[in-house]
Amino acid sequence: MLVTDPKDILHAEAAAERVVEVHRRLVKFLRVGLTLPEIDSFVGATLKDLGCSSCFLDYAVRGHPPYPSQACLSPNACVVHGTHTMTRDPVRTGDILSIDIGVRNKGWIGDAAWTYSFGEPDKLTRALMESGKESLRRGIAAMQPQRPLIDWAKAVQKHVEKECGFHLVRGLGGHGIGRELHGPPFISNVVPTYPGEWGEAWKPWVPGMLVAVEPMIAIGTTETRTKGREWPIWTGDGSLAVHYEADVLITAKGPRNLTEGLFEMPDVITA
Repeated sequence: MLVTDPKDILHAEAAAERVVEVHRRLVKFLRVGLTLPEIDSFVGATLKDLGCSSCFLDYAVRGHPPYPSQACLSPNACVVHGTHTMTRDPVRTGDILSIDIGVRNKGWIGDAAWTYSFGEPDKLTRALMESGKESLRRGIAAMQPQRPLIDWAKAVQKHVEKECGFHLVRGLGGHGIGRELHGPPFISNVVPTYPGEWGEAWKPWVPGMLVAVEPMIAIGTTETRTKGREWPIWTGDGSLAVHYEADVLITAKGPRNLTEGLFEMPDVITA
């Protein structure tokens, strides 16, 4: 699906802005001592106040029960898809929490994630967070019309793994959005290592493409683990992970980050 009609672009922008607004309100709400159920309830109430709904709640994927939460809440070694039911322990100073907000607004999807630190992070955690944000910036800049999708992965992987020494999680990546949460193309964060690993790697970025791109980065490993049919995905070695995601519209003049406002918000929770 290509988003080129001005009315459709306005709808996409409105959905993305609601994602950013939920994050803005979260920054003011978050504090040490909150539980994941409390945070998830706040997200649900905020979405309702904004006149939209979660596109994650009750989302169904074969092999999993319906997703139970308003938002994906992934603490510490949880890479993605954390749920508000995974723990009732309160957030503590020193924790990090990746929060992925997905909205459905007038039939259009917005989907973006950011990682927050509760208290000033230590040097290694701060470097991990900065690598996520910078890789997102560089990757988006590489999403130029008529250039191949693989340019995104090259930019992200070079920064994260060669320059920062961290590890991009394998097997997970970005995706097309619009009227549906997940659509083509799949957007790998790493370049393919064998023929057929990423069949769309050389497909070009085309004006009208609307995608959610999302580096997922761990300190110690590229591998993940899960527990049976549960949703959360964890780092294979238990090391910390971060998740950053943006909604990007490809235009004839280049990429437009519809969730650019996330870069302007504080990511350290001091309350």
